[in-house]
Amino acid sequence: MSRISTEQVKHVANLARLAISEEETEKFTKQLDAIITFAEQLNELDTENVAPTYHVLDMKNVLREDMPKPGLPREEVLKNAPNVQDGQFKVPAILGE
Repeated sequence: MSRISTEQVKHVANLARLAISEEETEKFTKQLDAIITFAEQLNELDTENVAPTYHVLDMKNVLREDMPKPGLPREEVLKNAPNVQDGQFKVPAILGE
């Protein structure tokens, strides 16, 4: 017995705005049924003592250590700004006054 009907496949195709033929509907129904069957087989496995897999490869963080360091002085940052006001960048207003 199929776990998914052709009507369900047509409904999902309609929701996705896909135009599929009757031949494609039958093909997708069989493929989706095979996927559901496989998922049901996975549900039968005993995973009680299996640790969660966070990444399929045994990778570690390869980024450098995040160490704080002083930033640039405000005067140096603002020296090339086209418009400065009160020690900050001044930009054109985009909203009403």
